[in-house]
Amino acid sequence: MIEFTKKAGFDLGRRHRAEQRFQWAGRGAIFVSLAFLVVMVGSILMDGSSALRQTQIAVTVDLGPGTVDPDDIAGARFGKILKVALRGQFPGVKSRKDKKKLYNLVSSEGGFEIRRQVIADPSLLGGPQTLWLTASDDLDMVYRGQTDVTLPENRRRVSDLEITWIDALDAAGQLRRVLNWQFLTNGDSREPEIAGILSALVGSAFSLAVCFALSFPIGIGAAIYLEEFAKPTRMSDLIEVNINNLAAVPSIIFGLLGLSIFLGYMGLPRSSPLVGGMVLALMTLPTIIISARAALRSVPPSFKQAALALGASPVQAVFHHVLPVAMPGMATGAIIGMAQALGETAPLLMIGMVAFVVDVPESILSPATALPAQIFLWADSPERAFSEKTAAAIIVLLIFLISMNLIAVLLRRKLEQRF
Repeated sequence: MIEFTKKAGFDLGRRHRAEQRFQWAGRGAIFVSLAFLVVMVGSILMDGSSALRQTQIAVTVDLGPGTVDPDDIAGARFGKILKVALRGQFPGVKSRKDKKKLYNLVSSEGGFEIRRQVIADPSLLGGPQTLWLTASDDLDMVYRGQTDVTLPENRRRVSDLEITWIDALDAAGQLRRVLNWQFLTNGDSREPEIAGILSALVGSAFSLAVCFALSFPIGIGAAIYLEEFAKPTRMSDLIEVNINNLAAVPSIIFGLLGLSIFLGYMGLPRSSPLVGGMVLALMTLPTIIISARAALRSVPPSFKQAALALGASPVQAVFHHVLPVAMPGMATGAIIGMAQALGETAPLLMIGMVAFVVDVPESILSPATALPAQIFLWADSPERAFSEKTAAAIIVLLIFLISMNLIAVLLRRKLEQRF
């Protein structure tokens, strides 16, 4: 007996030590995963934070009667006015090549920015005015120290002469850093300093609206039928198996389906939020159906049985008593499905929503792109400024994804009923 007790004690101690090793291994795995997450998010934040601020340059332009007619502001040549102002700032620039470099200190939208400021405040007319305009991405990179000026001139985008001009502007207090609101209010552009995500955000919003309008009622209806009314036949079993299999199908397959059916056969507008939403609805349906069925199963059977015992029909028992209790879980699954659809890129690439779209879409039939597709386009650009824009767009996408998942969790906690 003593030997058995000693042996049992030895085995028990060994089991305790094994359990402790397992717990420490679990803690280590969590720590490593959190470390990778912190490194990934930290690198994105470091790269993207600089894109949320932009460099502006102060230029004194002549808005007197000789250059701008107050009665015909739209006809004024503000681009020429800006060039004259820059040449006046650096009168030593004579050659065409150097003048072109000088003009590139300001964004290509500089003339349009002057026009917008004059239209917003006509009191600027009448004489010389100092206006803050968006600087070019090359000037911005030098001003922030992102360009290695110690490299030979032939190995960097900015020449020694341009660096001299930038240093002179900085010494004169004509450069500053401000919040980059254009990133949220502008559409896409070939110029990184004025490129924004508004058109992509609106395109994603339209696509998600179409996706929700199609997938939520269809998914909820299918879940109610399969869970409450469908008889256990081979056909219903086949449908359940296919739904579970569709949830694991790669998203690009749904894009191919949309390309062949919605665009090829039905002739719907290419690169439109309507087609994008329909493709995302197909992809989201299995997730919504599975989560809705799980929510229906969580309702105690006594709810339905009591309603039937009081004379309610099966349809009334389900829709008046079971469905309201299961709706919080269904809504949570739908929000999670929408969050998944928001981050999808592959199916949208197949239907053309990766196009270069500058204008903000006005309807679900307008050409549009989506935020993940916009990130894909910018990530493929060789310019350093676009890589920072990519990180900033990823930050915006992560904020929306985290917000949607947080809403789903809060909604479930607030509305769920415990039994």
